[in-house]
Amino acid sequence: MSNPRPDGITPSQTVGPYFKYGLTPNGEYEWNDAFTNNLLTPDVSGERIRVEGKVYDGDGAVIPDCMLEIWQADSQGRFSDPQDARALPNSSFKGFGRCGTDKNGGYAFDTIKPGVVPDADGKPQAPHIGLAVFARGMLLHLYTRIYFDDEASNAADSTLALVPAERRATLIARRKAGAGSVYTFDVHLQGDNETVFFDV
Repeated sequence: MSNPRPDGITPSQTVGPYFKYGLTPNGEYEWNDAFTNNLLTPDVSGERIRVEGKVYDGDGAVIPDCMLEIWQADSQGRFSDPQDARALPNSSFKGFGRCGTDKNGGYAFDTIKPGVVPDADGKPQAPHIGLAVFARGMLLHLYTRIYFDDEASNAADSTLALVPAERRATLIARRKAGAGSVYTFDVHLQGDNETVFFDV
């Protein structure tokens, strides 16, 4: 039987372009985004940063209809979550953001640099942002972390230590020279530069 869809997309590829309409309208539809790529709030404290980059498939082509979600602590290392019983000085900062990629595969999040947070054993973890990646052809989303290249505490981070040394660079956002507090973090779903993803 011939393929009725010239673009080759099959029914099993259920995660993809509908994100823009339902989850990442970005002002193009008659309702507001429930969550956006701007996490900054009036009472937020800490270093304001932008994390930007592109998402690539296994052939090195950009993905124009991917969705990314981030989850992070505030600059004091506290989460806006009932499980974190510590006081929240940034009461409006929720630490969760959502963004769709553009036609060039690009994305950006405006947020604050997270603080040090304890791991399950109470040991300090280097500042990082949790990242979930949703894309066409993937029935399950992927999880990874964004660390920062100017953090000395990366060397003692227990999660980074689980990653082979030659692959750790795929988890490190690089501060752009001359661009203030802008970090670059590209995501490669497959291929030679595949980002390290975690089984959580």
